[in-house]
Amino acid sequence: MGRPPQRPAQAARFGRRPAFVNARKAAPGGVGTPDGAAADAPEELEGDDLFAVLEVADEEGAAEVDEPTVGLGDGVPPALLTPGVRAAYGLARAPRFDLTPRPYQEEAIAAWLRHDGRGLVVLPTGAGKTVVALMAAARLGVRTLVVAPTIELLHQWRAGLAERLGYPLEEVGIVGGGKRTVRDLTVITYDSAAMPQRRLDGFGLLIVDEVHHLPARAYRAIAGKVNAPFRMGLSATPERSDDGHEALDRLIGPIVYRKGTAELARDRHIAEYTEKRCFVDLSVEEQMRYDQLMAEYKWYIASRRSSLGRPEGMFVEMIRRSGHDPAARSALRAHHQARMIALNAEAKIAKVVELLGKHRDDKVIVFSEYNAMVDILSERLLLPAITYRTALPERRQILDRFRNGEYGKLVTGRVLNEGVDVPDANVAIVVSGSSATREYIQRLGRVLRPKQERAMLYELVTRRTTEGRSARKRRPKEEIDPERREGRLAAARAEAAEAA
Repeated sequence: MGRPPQRPAQAARFGRRPAFVNARKAAPGGVGTPDGAAADAPEELEGDDLFAVLEVADEEGAAEVDEPTVGLGDGVPPALLTPGVRAAYGLARAPRFDLTPRPYQEEAIAAWLRHDGRGLVVLPTGAGKTVVALMAAARLGVRTLVVAPTIELLHQWRAGLAERLGYPLEEVGIVGGGKRTVRDLTVITYDSAAMPQRRLDGFGLLIVDEVHHLPARAYRAIAGKVNAPFRMGLSATPERSDDGHEALDRLIGPIVYRKGTAELARDRHIAEYTEKRCFVDLSVEEQMRYDQLMAEYKWYIASRRSSLGRPEGMFVEMIRRSGHDPAARSALRAHHQARMIALNAEAKIAKVVELLGKHRDDKVIVFSEYNAMVDILSERLLLPAITYRTALPERRQILDRFRNGEYGKLVTGRVLNEGVDVPDANVAIVVSGSSATREYIQRLGRVLRPKQERAMLYELVTRRTTEGRSARKRRPKEEIDPERREGRLAAARAEAAEAA
């Protein structure tokens, strides 16, 4: 399909150069097709943008130096790095690490070493979890295996290990995406590591990126294949909805260090930020259709409440019944269609236009849960767009142009939530999203890398729909700054008093 007609005047309203992209056809599922659905893994993944984190570290006080700042054995208890461990797993080439870590990264590695080099480091997206892992590899100086969830992260990790530990790129092994080269430092995908005949012995340090994915049935055997005495798991949100995270204690180790977004922002380690919810209304026609669909869904539940079990399990029971019960199938379809109306309300497009005009000189990423809205925003507003259908060369070109400032705005779906080196932005607009806390933290992390200006996150929520409940559910309780919350309450009380 060709490019959309060029309308520079319209595109110029949103700052920087007009962005012309290929118009994309909606996926077969139309509005109801979530971005990346065809490639969904058992659990959502999440990336830490390895290169971006390291580049920002250079600029924001974690500067490169001529001599290694982290040396072999630095801070490692002798009882851990014994002569026997060195003889069994030691690297032939001594690594070097040329970044000065931030204080919380030093705290994280120290906590991990106090737990005998086994456990999880939990930090927000963009806070530098990968730096902590590279510090561990440099200090231990043992053969290291990194398990990464995506091909893109596979190559990011390989380049990061080579650059930051002083190894030629060809001396860092890679297994996945058609490559099968094992070296003292090796990066492998989850899928490749999980292959039944794959041998993973001989490594002293196991680093599992996006470790919340490891407990999935298809992947938990990976940990048993590796006889590494040292293990580190990285994640921003290790908790899983199926409680699989409880197995991580056995597979990798306990959570040894954790800091949240609000705490790091208060300490100025990441950008200070403001969150704002913008409410919109359905049109008369949209509201009428939404109410009709929700009435059908609620009627099914009300008429069969006694047989559906406990409230928290009703939806799962309806899914189970839908295979043989036409009424259950119809109710679920009605619920899905109602949700699509709420998430993709026409008023949200007008609100995005308003916000882009307000932030015409800022770098803005617009997130949508579904590809149909991504396509609509891209075509109506002439914005570059990335979905899971975007070819890799085009994706890289768009991200490079966003990085160098040629594009100031970008609209995307779930595909940029994780596992992609996304250039820094200072404004995020969440047009729609799921109720998953992990997704919320991922998207917030896209604007939180250290910078002078304050970051901004907008959430667009449709009134008088279930979307408000999802928006409340996805925000982690520990991430809500008590001071900010008290300020909001005080402002609301003052406004109410003034109105009275």
